[in-house]
Amino acid sequence: MKHHVNPSSANWVGRHSDSQLYWHEFVQLVTDLQIKKRQDTKIALLGYAVDAGVISNGGRSGAKDGPDSIRKMLGPLANHVNETTLVYDYGNIVVEDDDIDAAQLLMRDTIFTCLQENHLPVILGGGHDAAYPHYLGIQKHIETTGQTVGIINFDAHFDLRPLTDGKGHSGSPFLQIANQFSNSFNYLVLGIQKASNPKTLFETASSLNCNFLEIEQFNIAHWDLVKNSIANFIASVDKVYVTIDLDGFSSAYAPGVSAPSPLGFTPEIIWKSLEEIIQSNKLLSVDIVELNPAYDPDNATARLGARCLEYIIRTISR
Repeated sequence: MKHHVNPSSANWVGRHSDSQLYWHEFVQLVTDLQIKKRQDTKIALLGYAVDAGVISNGGRSGAKDGPDSIRKMLGPLANHVNETTLVYDYGNIVVEDDDIDAAQLLMRDTIFTCLQENHLPVILGGGHDAAYPHYLGIQKHIETTGQTVGIINFDAHFDLRPLTDGKGHSGSPFLQIANQFSNSFNYLVLGIQKASNPKTLFETASSLNCNFLEIEQFNIAHWDLVKNSIANFIASVDKVYVTIDLDGFSSAYAPGVSAPSPLGFTPEIIWKSLEEIIQSNKLLSVDIVELNPAYDPDNATARLGARCLEYIIRTISR
């Protein structure tokens, strides 16, 4: 299938047991995007193996290898997922013949089908431009339910930059969403850094009525403020799409990204925030993006991305 690569068993290795004690032993690989129709709780892993949007935004190439790097770090982890929860690896969306639009349309339609079949999509990136087709798939699904959806972005950046020559990139996905769905754009960003966003982006965020907490507020010391911000936002919508940009973490935890920062957030505040979101029973879809294995010593950032994914799915399956 054009713009799609089937999952590889080479990405799923680790210790062996007789009881599916490790992730690589229970994740099921599915070829040709044949979306499963069973009634059990289902998780859909789908890679966005694309870094063209990062490069267009002035970033470093290499993010296209992010999805498989996360899979490789996830495989050896111990399995504490409820046995009734099924995890499917549907492979990677890729760009062929420089046709990023066609790849994003395939991603949109695949996410839509997964949601229609009661999967929780977990998209692995790849550039943050994945958020635009991701949201298109969510919106297509939401239109069939009549519900509202809010975006919670854990990120150092607003990603509300203007398009380049009419084309989206990793810095523009939420502006694209806001422009296309102006009457239903609900956006909360946690971890914003002033040094990473010029004044014009704060002005854009204000004009779009975005909600955000800066990094000085998004930490455990200000947990009551963080918790209330998340709770109030969740209460205003029916469903929530969570997007985790790994460059929002401190580079002490996530050096392998295009735009590392020494002053980012910690895993602890992300864990507590995710638990609040999951306990609301409104989580609809997730992505983990901006991993760049070319700059990731000892796979530190890939391991962090894998642990984010493992925590989310383990918590959902309780």
